[in-house]
Amino acid sequence: MTRQLHLNLFLMPRGHHESAWRHPASTPRALTDLELYVEAARIAEAAKFDAVFLADAVVAPTGGLLASGAFEPITLLSALAVATQKIGLIGTASTTYSLPYTLARQFASLDHLSKGRAGWNIVTSWAPQAGLNYGRDKDISHGERYAMAEDFLKAVDALWRSYPAEAVLDDRASAQYLDTSLIRPVNHKGPYWQTQGPLNIPGSPQGRPVYVQAGQSDDGRAFAARWAEVIFTAHLAKESAQVFYSDVKGRAVANGRQPADIAILPGLSAAIGSTEAEALQVWEELDDLTSPEIGLTRLSARFGGHDFSSLPLDKQLTRSDFPDPERVDASKSRVKGYIDLAVQEGLTLRQLLKRLAGARGHFTLAGTPEKVADVIEDWFTSGASDGVNVMPPILYRQFEVFTAEVVPILQKRGLFRRDYEGETLREHFGLAPVARNFPTENAA
Repeated sequence: MTRQLHLNLFLMPRGHHESAWRHPASTPRALTDLELYVEAARIAEAAKFDAVFLADAVVAPTGGLLASGAFEPITLLSALAVATQKIGLIGTASTTYSLPYTLARQFASLDHLSKGRAGWNIVTSWAPQAGLNYGRDKDISHGERYAMAEDFLKAVDALWRSYPAEAVLDDRASAQYLDTSLIRPVNHKGPYWQTQGPLNIPGSPQGRPVYVQAGQSDDGRAFAARWAEVIFTAHLAKESAQVFYSDVKGRAVANGRQPADIAILPGLSAAIGSTEAEALQVWEELDDLTSPEIGLTRLSARFGGHDFSSLPLDKQLTRSDFPDPERVDASKSRVKGYIDLAVQEGLTLRQLLKRLAGARGHFTLAGTPEKVADVIEDWFTSGASDGVNVMPPILYRQFEVFTAEVVPILQKRGLFRRDYEGETLREHFGLAPVARNFPTENAA
């Protein structure tokens, strides 16, 4: 079968640029208005996108200069399951601040409600001081968070196999609802998580949600190679995307998997116009609405709370202006990318903040629909991606342009579907069915 490009909508309520909420072209709907998200999901579904994805944070925002206060993902996706028919629904949930049994129930429920369209974006939660919201006196180190995630995945994976759909007989004549011989406890006792099981909801249409992951550090790549089926990743250049793509696919093979078992989708935030100048004007309008204060706050958070405010905004940055990334227990790969970008391009602090305002370290672009389609095709055919995590700088305006003008070009070139060929998210991504058999070592 011809290799298929994948498109995913990374849905931010008014757009991905940090000042999109102020732009006159962005939706005026409140962040707590369900219709904001329903409309975006329906636009994506009409364009035959694989999925819509919701990020999440486990800390409250600081300051009042950014739009914030959106819904919890699983709750919102349950509503979108009713409002849509085919598009996949991917939600973020933390392995550091969740419980395996609760999360397994929630995502199994979402997969049933959506008839097999659920995906779980697995995060370890890098935000500083997140632990304080969950009764922990201090944050957990980067390495330990991934050790916890490994244990968490083993627990939920077993829970999703513990109550197979085949156990439901619903035989009224014989008065037998369940074949209890098929339902088994998991008795998981790991270093971080313990759960007896079995789960109290039968196996869902996909068996379990599609596993999605976004870590780019060495720990993150190792974890992805074992578990991930879709990877959202951030790159400022095609060359680094190619290195990442080759590395993760190679690690997957070393874990006994096939390269096609993982779809890698770098983020792309594209300002689109009928001319290059018109597209560039979109970025200029957005940049004019932002402020250094917003950028400094977000940069500080990425670097674990480091204070950059003493640096002159127009000082050309050097590596000594940043803390050692190895000592940052947040998103290590992302902060390394920020440092490399600043040093290699000789940016001032002001320039760096503007570069990050658009997409926080993801690839940004300004151009015509043809140019955007060319870049997507180039990355897809040159070993940099299996598709794109679409990050519209303004919602809905720029996303509507992408679906109306870029998607038809990709379809005409034979790169992207004209209609859905399956019903489940797993089928959209061309992933193999989940093995429903229960692991022998966990059998009762």
